[in-house]
Amino acid sequence: MRQKSDQLRSSKLITYLLLIVILFLGLLCLYYGSSFAPGSDPESLRRDGSDPVLGSLPGPQHFDDDSLQNLELPRTIPICDMKYSELIPCLDRELIYQLRLKLNLSLMEHYERHCPPPQRRLNCLIPPPAGYKIPIRWPESRDEVWKANIPHTHLASEKSDQNWMVVKGDKINFPGGGTHFHYGADKYIVSLARMLKFPNDKLHNGGNLRNVLDVGCGVASFGAYLLQHSTIAMSLAPNDVHENQIQFALERGIPSTLGVLGTKRLPYPSRSFELAHCSRCRIDWLQRDGILLLELDRVLRPGGYFVYSSPEAYAKDPENQRIGNAMHDLLKRMCWRVASKKDQTVIWQKPTSNGCYLKREPGTQPPLCSAEDDADGAWNVQMKACISQYSAQMHREKGTGLVPWPQRLITPPPRLEDIGVSPEEFHEDTRIWKFRVNEYWKQMKSVVRKSYFRNVMDMNANLGGFAAALKDTDVWVMNVAPVTISARLKIIYDRGLIGTVHDWCESFSTYPRTYDLLHAWAVFSELEERGCSTEDLLVEMDRILRPEAFVIIRDKPSIISYIQKSLPALKWDRWVSEVEPSTDALSVSEERVLIARKKLWSN
Repeated sequence: MRQKSDQLRSSKLITYLLLIVILFLGLLCLYYGSSFAPGSDPESLRRDGSDPVLGSLPGPQHFDDDSLQNLELPRTIPICDMKYSELIPCLDRELIYQLRLKLNLSLMEHYERHCPPPQRRLNCLIPPPAGYKIPIRWPESRDEVWKANIPHTHLASEKSDQNWMVVKGDKINFPGGGTHFHYGADKYIVSLARMLKFPNDKLHNGGNLRNVLDVGCGVASFGAYLLQHSTIAMSLAPNDVHENQIQFALERGIPSTLGVLGTKRLPYPSRSFELAHCSRCRIDWLQRDGILLLELDRVLRPGGYFVYSSPEAYAKDPENQRIGNAMHDLLKRMCWRVASKKDQTVIWQKPTSNGCYLKREPGTQPPLCSAEDDADGAWNVQMKACISQYSAQMHREKGTGLVPWPQRLITPPPRLEDIGVSPEEFHEDTRIWKFRVNEYWKQMKSVVRKSYFRNVMDMNANLGGFAAALKDTDVWVMNVAPVTISARLKIIYDRGLIGTVHDWCESFSTYPRTYDLLHAWAVFSELEERGCSTEDLLVEMDRILRPEAFVIIRDKPSIISYIQKSLPALKWDRWVSEVEPSTDALSVSEERVLIARKKLWSN
């Protein structure tokens, strides 16, 4: 009897032990399953469970001078698998699949930003493709790039009848064609100026038309040829079936970015562009009570134009005529008028004041936005199917009050008052940045010529002074307004520059290897205050930088010291210089300037 009792106890003990083992294994699988980076293999994780980039370094934290000096620095940073050579972390469709996000494909939500949570970030250095070469310099790059740098030729065959791009040996050539302008964007631009009867067939209209939004831009040939007309376009397209179109545009040195008219506002303030352009961009402008046209209305300036070249504007078949008539009716209710129509193109124009809005019959759709709506709110803000009225000043002046380009670059714009900056402070900011940029060139002149740079990003653009100081160089600048000071982006646009709102706690919407120079003034200090990861941002900056490109980091000494010690792990030690700059009115504390150059390396 006792023997049977012992056997029973032994059997129960074994059962309990098996249950504990099974539970332990289940929890272990759950832990590692949630820790995998998007699409990564288990081997990519460290055995000790630490971060694959930074070893045992903690993530987001607040650094004082002592803690920065005592942190253990990474000796090496692992290289990502080659399959991530073109990774855009917040526009990664594989991540969307893995996270099982329920998105409305008809509203283009799958082309909007969806960033990986911290535990799923792929913290490693993105390798260049096999055979990568230093990009061809501007202006030659407008017309040709190395095929090895963007090894995709699908568009060349798909758009062969439209002269988008042609593969020739080890290069890809861009004849300047587009879906609507097979014979060249340059001729098309002149035809638009003639339709609008602008002086001397120049689309810039005496400097009064400066900023353009090109929606569904393809490889951005329209924007490329606008540059010779003293006009700059923000060329916009999603990361869609026309693979790598924006990557080609940036490789060519043309101002462009990834984005989509989906459910969220474009990351630009109101009244930013004089002209919006859609050349067969395949957008359903009538959906959701015309919400996409209303988004264009928000970002267009008083009297701004919408150039629409599409079958709906000219085709005679019943369906296209129905769509065209419905668009005409909607735009008429939005108080737009047809400024010109010829062949396959129609150009609408916005009103210059609120007069027409106030005369509409009660209940007319779309409605006017409420007084509480912030038309400049542009980061993670849902689009609204309403008309944004002009400010009292714009309504009274029937326009923006901006002077023509290039004078507007250095002239205080009227909207300075909105952000509490005086004209005197504006001029002082412009003067300081002219001096600072000149000092940067002195620091770098032994290793690089000014013509080396084409694609430049100012990661904390403030009023756009850094970009304004580069006006005599052959560069364009993506002026980034951090979310904490996003209201200042409208001043940048009012100066005739372009940019975007962004949160540097997240990855930027661009392909790897797209910028020649990143300028980061007080970016890391601001990141530290918000509790975001310095290491994540350094790895993100590396993803954005081209090989042989430069970073200029201006920040407090403790941050500069920490970053400088990280340069070998980042492979940014091709050339390094650190100086203590002179203080000025923009200096909030002691600063250091670190300039480093990224190496060209292969996996």
